[in-house]
Amino acid sequence: MEGICYGDCRVRKFWFILIMAFWALVTGNVWADNFTLATGETVSGEPLWSSANDQGLQIKTTDGKYERIPWVNFSQEDLKKFKETPKLAPLVEPYIEVTQEERIKKTAVEVKQPPRIELPAKKSFFASMLSSGPGLVLLLLVYAATIYAGYEVAIFRAQPVPLVAGLSAIPFVGVLAPIVFLSMPTRMQKGGAEAEAAAEAAAAGAPAVAGEAAEAVNPMQGDPAQQAGGLKLHHEPEAAKPQHAPPTVYQRGQFTFNKRFLETKFAGFFSVVRREAEKDMVLIFKTARGEYHGQRISRIAANDLHLEVHRGGATEEVLIPFTEIKEIIVKHKDAP
Repeated sequence: MEGICYGDCRVRKFWFILIMAFWALVTGNVWADNFTLATGETVSGEPLWSSANDQGLQIKTTDGKYERIPWVNFSQEDLKKFKETPKLAPLVEPYIEVTQEERIKKTAVEVKQPPRIELPAKKSFFASMLSSGPGLVLLLLVYAATIYAGYEVAIFRAQPVPLVAGLSAIPFVGVLAPIVFLSMPTRMQKGGAEAEAAAEAAAAGAPAVAGEAAEAVNPMQGDPAQQAGGLKLHHEPEAAKPQHAPPTVYQRGQFTFNKRFLETKFAGFFSVVRREAEKDMVLIFKTARGEYHGQRISRIAANDLHLEVHRGGATEEVLIPFTEIKEIIVKHKDAP
């Protein structure tokens, strides 16, 4: 049994060696690969991937020799195959020729449209103004300015303030009212010229005498022709009432009320000590806020003045802007 086993073992070893030799022969042929060079030559062998570097790839030829082939000598087909291996891709990529189509694909710029803001729906001018807060405030300011312009034009042209301001308050059309009234001449009030002429005459010293000259007769006297020697009551003639010059009136529209006008026309009303001719004269300012009586202008500026008025035995200063003055009257303090 031992001899038989020994012979069988030797046979098995022989067949094992034979099979291994055949396998080595076959395996060597399978591992061998063919590489086409750029010059047209073909190299067959086994590539040693571990030897790959920047200089090239080492190949073990079928003759058992080792040959390093630079990357530039490989054909484009082999280089593209090498590129599929992640380890060799960065080494062979600089030597791969890029076609025009591939270059266009790589350099093609993809244009992306930026996000655009949607435009609001189209509206009319007034609808757009009324639909926004700032627009509504602007319209209200324009509306108020139009009414105020009508008020100023009415004072300047001596027109009724409610009429001009009311027409100016009409929406969309009222803006024309101040323009129309401003283009009209100033309305002259009756008696204005006569009053000014009378004031000038009074200042020049023209006497004005008025009073009752008829003497009352005592009804108990009877006929004076029949009772010549009878008693008769004596009647003193009544003293003539003092006559004062008529007031002088200055109206807006006929005169421009500013600092120069007031300093020129009413120079005597600025001093503390009054002259004899103007001692008993008073100034009456009729304004939009009311009527003020005073005898002295205490201060004056470019746009307003301070009038000293008497109230309840005390004096106080009242600020009067020039724009609010409608009329100025100069008269005697005892004149009606």
